[in-house]
Amino acid sequence: MDLLRSLPLGLYLEQPQTWLHKIDPRVKIFWLMSFLTTYTFANNEWRLLLVVLLVLTTLLSGIPRRIWQQPQQMAGLLFLTFLVFVIGCFTPDGLGLHYQPRLPEYQVVTQSQPTPQPTPTQTPSISTPTTSNQIGSKKYTYVLFERGAFKVTRRSLDLALRISTILFTVLYSSNLYLITTAPEEITAALEDLMQPLKMLKLPITEVTLTLTLSLRFIPLVLEEIQNLIRAIMTRAINWKKIGFKGAAKIWLTVTERLFDNLFLRAEQMASAITVRGFTSPDQHRVQWHDFKLKPRDWLAILLLILFWGARIVYGNDVS
Repeated sequence: MDLLRSLPLGLYLEQPQTWLHKIDPRVKIFWLMSFLTTYTFANNEWRLLLVVLLVLTTLLSGIPRRIWQQPQQMAGLLFLTFLVFVIGCFTPDGLGLHYQPRLPEYQVVTQSQPTPQPTPTQTPSISTPTTSNQIGSKKYTYVLFERGAFKVTRRSLDLALRISTILFTVLYSSNLYLITTAPEEITAALEDLMQPLKMLKLPITEVTLTLTLSLRFIPLVLEEIQNLIRAIMTRAINWKKIGFKGAAKIWLTVTERLFDNLFLRAEQMASAITVRGFTSPDQHRVQWHDFKLKPRDWLAILLLILFWGARIVYGNDVS
């Protein structure tokens, strides 16, 4: 059991450095926000296109197969969303109505019979007006599939597509961003983008510093949890023998020890900052990244503009 390597979502991939790693984190933030917002009021074709774009980006980025084939990564999310799609299709759509033909039964029977064609020796009679069902080549059906208790309607299929595609887009786009962007790059990009808020006297630098320390503290928390779980496993405790009260007492002791270790780590981190003479973020700034847009970043911005143009022209839900 290794929590540091089996983190379900958001584990930064240091090696290999793909072309997604090298794109400016500010540009990647705008791409992430675009994926998280363009599915709103969009048609199902656009939602499916977002899923296809995310899958193709992963395959073409050079991310190792062992990463995106893990159950917690793209393969697992695809299976989860497909399961949600199947469940949504066979779930009642909530309308609570039974679809019936719009025409009376005798008209349906009359229109279903073929119209007799006159022979060359017969005089053609006065033609009867044709109905819309005779003209149209497609027949509308609200119920797409029905076998016993299983029924798929147009509304249930639409809802299933919406839920499954949104679930995959939200989870995997965020995961892909965290995989290819270091925590320091994320906080530095957020600080750079939030610079106009300093006009409102907001402590932008303090907020980003706190976020940076929080992100760096997450691996320490996982390490402490992992060490405590391994310590319990090596003692081979018979949980059935000690009963519920004994198990609760052990887990309370473990939780207390966990918080003690975390507070100790936090105190050590604060002491390390104090020893280095750090008094305020404005006076002791450490510039990790010098953001400069490169040709690949301008290309990503151009593609982002085209992406939004396609969303405005073709992605609107007209229903």
